[in-house]
Amino acid sequence: MFAMSDGRPAPAHPDAVVQGDTYRFTVLSPCLIRMEWDAQGRFVDERSQLVVSRDFPVPDFTVTHLPEGGLEIVTDQVRLRHDGREFATGGLSVALTRDARDPHYSVWHYGMTYPQGLPYRGNLLGTARTLDEVDGACELEPGILSTFGFAVVDDSESVLLSQDGWIAPRPGAATAEGGQGQRKDLYLFAHGRDQRAALREYHQLTGPQPLVPRYTLGNWWSRYWRYTEEKLLELMDTFRERDIPLSVSVIDMDWHIVDVDPEIGTGWTGYTWDPELFPDPKRFLDALHERGLAVTLNVHPADGVRRHEAAYPEMARELGIDPASGLPISFDIADRAFVDAYLRHLHHPLEEQGVDFWWLDWQSGGVSAVPGLDPLWMLNHVHFHDSGRERADGARRRPLTFSRYAGLGSHRYPVGFSGDTIISWDSLDFQPYFTNTAANVGFGWWSHDVGGHMFGGRDVELATRWFQYGVFSPINRLHSSNSPFTTKEPWAFGPRSSAIMSRFLRLRHRLVPALYTAAWAAHTDNVSVVRPMYHDYPVMDALSAPNEAMFTEHLLVAPITQPEEERSGVGRVKAWMPEGELVRPVHR
Repeated sequence: MFAMSDGRPAPAHPDAVVQGDTYRFTVLSPCLIRMEWDAQGRFVDERSQLVVSRDFPVPDFTVTHLPEGGLEIVTDQVRLRHDGREFATGGLSVALTRDARDPHYSVWHYGMTYPQGLPYRGNLLGTARTLDEVDGACELEPGILSTFGFAVVDDSESVLLSQDGWIAPRPGAATAEGGQGQRKDLYLFAHGRDQRAALREYHQLTGPQPLVPRYTLGNWWSRYWRYTEEKLLELMDTFRERDIPLSVSVIDMDWHIVDVDPEIGTGWTGYTWDPELFPDPKRFLDALHERGLAVTLNVHPADGVRRHEAAYPEMARELGIDPASGLPISFDIADRAFVDAYLRHLHHPLEEQGVDFWWLDWQSGGVSAVPGLDPLWMLNHVHFHDSGRERADGARRRPLTFSRYAGLGSHRYPVGFSGDTIISWDSLDFQPYFTNTAANVGFGWWSHDVGGHMFGGRDVELATRWFQYGVFSPINRLHSSNSPFTTKEPWAFGPRSSAIMSRFLRLRHRLVPALYTAAWAAHTDNVSVVRPMYHDYPVMDALSAPNEAMFTEHLLVAPITQPEEERSGVGRVKAWMPEGELVRPVHR
């Protein structure tokens, strides 16, 4: 049975709680306040999708009950006022009493909309679910940092987690009185300029970024292509012969049978090796491991398990279906019996053959049988924790999965797959900013389709600049579509660019020790490997170059994401330099 328990207590200390019949405030720190309202007084102490522990040291604060009703809570950083009624703009506010950042907006009011005019005013944003089919920029979700010094996170509708890691709806979630607008569970981060403290307390509340396996920090080869065992091994050997290091081999969906009877659907979902391409899967996986490569397989699980799968009979019997009927087994990530069979019959045998981790390619919406449960989040949760289970030989692996972002709290399930981007300068120009702001919600392990996935045209300069940026991304994964014109082998781009690309891919592997140290700091100190400049330099000027980032501990990266100047042939980038000694750039 799927199970996960980290032993951390979810409830807050009773001395931190101020409660009435329909409201409850929890003073988690001088700057972090939980605010709950429920007409029936149903408050939540369990873990949720977002929150794993509220067990903070109790800070000093005072509570004053006001003559007109309501109350005031004061810490050495904020003053909260509540009128005692249902949360409303005029009845609930929190003022920053120290370190206010904006002369006009130093008070947070429930339900109030604040100006959004970055780079100098607004929420500093977080990230987005995917860059699928994005050509340039996309809308980003709010984060926990802002120029005002405060931001609120709404955890009202997420599902709850039991002690063993399974899920349950919140009290009243399926009833009218418990729906959206009737129950509020909010966390206000009011840390002023101390953004490191905000991120530290965010991770104390929601959990740390896990320590990723060391092999994830090297170069990944990934292509949507119908490789045979012979051709893929031959390609891996060509990289080695050209002294271009790789650490992960990604096998896209054509590893499994894709030509299926149309009566049962399409071939996007599959778990059975294609014997024409891979006649001996264990031999193939062993050969990749012998070359020093970790291996991940792509799966699109939405179509469940159909009768053509090798594991269908066993799984059908376990779930009470007559295998002779050939009836499909629907994908239901909220059904514990299905999840147990799904892991044991489909994934574990492939892991025993040598699959190191899974690329979960979920593109099928957010509907599930449990109110508030995003199936993508549940897939990530289940696979990540299952990957760290004790194996038959008693060994445990460091947990890892590879999937799209599923909202706040997703930092606990690295690595992120940012989706199928369009090949364009606009897409390249957006990726550094997109990666940087993800650190504002602790999502520090994005893996992009370096070079872009599809469409666009052949642009050698664009590909070269994308390779250079990829080396200074959290995860460096070369990827392309199944078009013969979008491949990313460096030698496909001509001698000059091939030499540059190869040099940078070698540099990536020389950076692995620094990256692994930074990965440890991300896990223990909540400092993302790639982060916006204002995390390290909390001054307004640091907002002026949104594509610029700190990479590991000491490297400042300002990627060139625009075409070179036509007459001079020189690339250019606008960067902000903090005070200090300038060290020689890595490239010009």
